[in-house]
Amino acid sequence: MERTRAKAIIESILFTMGESVEVSRLADVIEEDVKTTRSILDEMEKEYEKEDRGIFITWLDSAVQLCTKAEMYEYLIKVARAPRKMTLTDTVLETLSIIAYKQPVTRVEIEKVRGVSCDHAINKLLEYDLITELGRLDAPGRPLLFGTTEQFLRCFGVKSLEELPKLNPVQIEEFKAQAEAEIQLRLDI
Repeated sequence: MERTRAKAIIESILFTMGESVEVSRLADVIEEDVKTTRSILDEMEKEYEKEDRGIFITWLDSAVQLCTKAEMYEYLIKVARAPRKMTLTDTVLETLSIIAYKQPVTRVEIEKVRGVSCDHAINKLLEYDLITELGRLDAPGRPLLFGTTEQFLRCFGVKSLEELPKLNPVQIEEFKAQAEAEIQLRLDI
């Protein structure tokens, strides 16, 4: 394969992936051996440096990654939007806690505990990557099963679900009373 074309392919892969890629995988894609691929990557690295580009190739063991030069960060900050702040309303938090304690759990089971529809809360939790679909229950209609993610553990500072605080019976009764009050409030409207 022509070296210019190989460089373009490698650059597009590294740019799109946004993470390190094994040199052997790149070699397979451009249909070259690892030694030739390393040579192409070395050339690319020198070209980026010579042309004073805003990117560079960093080597991580037997993998490479396309990165932004540190001196470009101030410019990135000017155009990069601040990450969307996660807003967890009481309803979303309540739904999350049901999923965390009862997982794997279906939407119907969550709604049975809450007493109201939870579509919006589940969609928000999926959007924030706090929950995920774990599969389907082997029952009529094959409903989706939900459970928490690693992002959930990170956000709440726990290493495993076993570290979640234990609920005492008084708290459970308070949750039920709050859910019933919410249902009654919605019925009165």
